[in-house]
Amino acid sequence: MSSRFDTRAIHAGQEFDPATGAVVPPIYQTSTFVQDGIGGLRGGYEYARSGNPTRDSLQTLLAALEGGSHGVAFSSGLAAEDALLRAVLRPGDHVVLGNDVYGGTHRLISRVHGPWGVEVDPVEMSDFDQIRAAVRQGSTKVLWVETPSNPLMKITDIAALAEIGKEAGALVVVDNTFASPALQRPLELGADVVVHSTTKYLGGHSDVLGGAVVTSDEELAEKVRFLQFAAGAVLAPMEAWLTVRGIKTLGVRMERHSKNALAVAEHFAEHPKIERVYYAGLPTHPGHELAARQMTSFGGMLSIALKDGEQAARTMAESTKLFQLAESLGGVESLIGYPAEMTHASVRGTPLEVAPNILRLSVGIEDVDDLLEDLEQALPRS
Repeated sequence: MSSRFDTRAIHAGQEFDPATGAVVPPIYQTSTFVQDGIGGLRGGYEYARSGNPTRDSLQTLLAALEGGSHGVAFSSGLAAEDALLRAVLRPGDHVVLGNDVYGGTHRLISRVHGPWGVEVDPVEMSDFDQIRAAVRQGSTKVLWVETPSNPLMKITDIAALAEIGKEAGALVVVDNTFASPALQRPLELGADVVVHSTTKYLGGHSDVLGGAVVTSDEELAEKVRFLQFAAGAVLAPMEAWLTVRGIKTLGVRMERHSKNALAVAEHFAEHPKIERVYYAGLPTHPGHELAARQMTSFGGMLSIALKDGEQAARTMAESTKLFQLAESLGGVESLIGYPAEMTHASVRGTPLEVAPNILRLSVGIEDVDDLLEDLEQALPRS
């Protein structure tokens, strides 16, 4: 029987324990598995790096959420990205990357894979002429995009990008961390691969680190799984179990995140101290109509640019009470960040550099009036 998203989020890969009837599958906190004679593996399990039932339950769940056939869970989002890139790229290959992506992704491709002969060009992913101009026939192997992007919340037409990827013979990879599969499913729009930092909305409680690759390409999935096994950046059982627990409430959490973020965006859209609000839920956002078509809601992330510049942004970031100054995003509690020196410090001096008057908000699920009061009191007085 097919099921809808919120039902899959609770039940996919989460069958009750047949030995005891426990509704919640147990955590298989073990490093190895007894064999019934040499090579006699029970359920295919021999050693925790090659496979673990708790990790497998999460991988099944991840694939079901994204509408893919294969999910592979890693120890972090960057570990997932690294395995995918190594599965696809060889020396001399080329990546076209959104010019507004997580700084760690750019650092991974340019400074880790770069010395091995991989080249990267950051481009504006909403400008398809620019993308086509950047593509190198025969050597461009990956088109990599975040939508909404980090931290300027740009929206890219996934279906159109998928067509460009098909023309170029390049893999289209969508980082779906900001939207989560509750709001957007890139594989259904034509993307080849989805990547996640499961640390964020999927885990949802700021208590677990992880990453994932999801695809319906069996050959690619096998390459990624081999790298997961051979290089060893696997997700531990406890982290897998915590991520599964978080995912069970993903749908209802994303409804509240989106509702609160929209209220914050609308509050500051015409504020005298705010130069600009970056949030696709506002009709003034250039990607608003596209986001409304390819997303079911606009998510919990937004950024604001302060009119009074860098010092005003720094002061506000250090003056909030409920919005805690911290890296990361997607937890039930609200966070505030200063991208220029936090999440995007590694891209200063590159085309991905973030303006010093911008703050990024991960809007949590607290009472929205308390959140608005907190942000107002933190604004510098002049």
